Amino acid sequence: MPVTVVLGALWGDEGKAKIVDALAEDMDAIVRFQGGCNAGHTVVHGDDIYKFHIIPVGILDPDMICIIGNGVVINLERLLIEIEETRARGIELADRFFISSQSHVTIPIHTYLDELAEKLSGKRAIGTTKSGIGPTYSDKSARLGLRMGDLLDKEYLRYRLRNMIRNKEKLIEDWLEELNFDDSVEMFYDIGQQFKPYITNTPYLIHSLINENKNLLFEGAQGTLLDIDFGSYPFVTSSNTTIGGAITGSGISSRQIDKIVGVVKAYCTRVGNGPFPTEQNNEIGDYIRERGKEYGTTTGRPRRCGWFDAVAAKYSTMLNGFDELALTLLDIYSGLETIEICTSYDLDGLEIGEFPVESAMLEKVTPRYVSLPGWKEEISSITIFEDLPKNAQRFITTIEELLETPVTIISVGAKRSQTIYK
Repeated sequence: MPVTVVLGALWGDEGKAKIVDALAEDMDAIVRFQGGCNAGHTVVHGDDIYKFHIIPVGILDPDMICIIGNGVVINLERLLIEIEETRARGIELADRFFISSQSHVTIPIHTYLDELAEKLSGKRAIGTTKSGIGPTYSDKSARLGLRMGDLLDKEYLRYRLRNMIRNKEKLIEDWLEELNFDDSVEMFYDIGQQFKPYITNTPYLIHSLINENKNLLFEGAQGTLLDIDFGSYPFVTSSNTTIGGAITGSGISSRQIDKIVGVVKAYCTRVGNGPFPTEQNNEIGDYIRERGKEYGTTTGRPRRCGWFDAVAAKYSTMLNGFDELALTLLDIYSGLETIEICTSYDLDGLEIGEFPVESAMLEKVTPRYVSLPGWKEEISSITIFEDLPKNAQRFITTIEELLETPVTIISVGAKRSQTIYK
């Protein structure tokens, strides 16, 4: 089967874009299947840095077909800007960039509601990017949403937009005072015409590529522990970031997936609020943050940093059925004398090996660690596993043993060349 899925195994920001970019050399098409502009994917090619939020990173390859699946929610303004920025760098999208007609649309109402919800939540706010992702998915589930295909029919667009607004009138009275409905219809219709060359029935496109035995790479956003069902609810995103999201967000069958790759950092990070058992609010956390440049691509917020959590990663491995792992940012640990890995939790005086999915319970756990010796050597130029310091090799094999899954890709830097295949 020609389908490979790449998923984040932790709280997102694992370096998926680097791994997708490395694997893309052998692929014919890349598919995004969930999330929206709240995702930030950074790729380094030579001296050039590219940051994408909605467009698949494979767009950098002039022969790559790039598809935004039905599970993605699209901020029209942000995507138009991203398209123009991509073109301005000499990258053409014509005849190889496609958007599902079934993808739902994020409009200013959703951004307003997202900001309002965060404000009203006070100290218990989720810590979202305030990009309108949650309200967009809410409208999708409530059958009130706008889809990309709706933008191409002005009368149907008028009907759908009117229906959406009527269901929110009491919530957004202040916002509606400044809204001219007819102007909004015209604006969204005009935007739809700009997207028209890209909008298509993507499930048929994806299946035709599979039937032609093309190699497809599915690019996940965020991470497993932010999954709307399996993450530390309510401190999660609004989509399924696990393997099920790849199926429902694209229109493929589970039988068509050949390989599932889980991406883990050598340490853990989290953006926003919510429980984070191995968080280090000390010099170790500061060291990791500064060495790893751990600041959000979308928001610029400093990420919370902590030791590798094997309990959380094993839970993720169980849910997704990872065939192999990609380990990123191993180079950040160079210079540390000791490295800790969380192998279990203490909860109310008992040792547990399962990841508690209830946030109230997860907040109470205390991690138990195994200590491993670190290494002082810089490893960012190493390309062969056996050339890594012995202690770095031991760290990797320990993760393999704890997760019972082989690590086949090791990233020791941002560039594609700084990758070890094991």
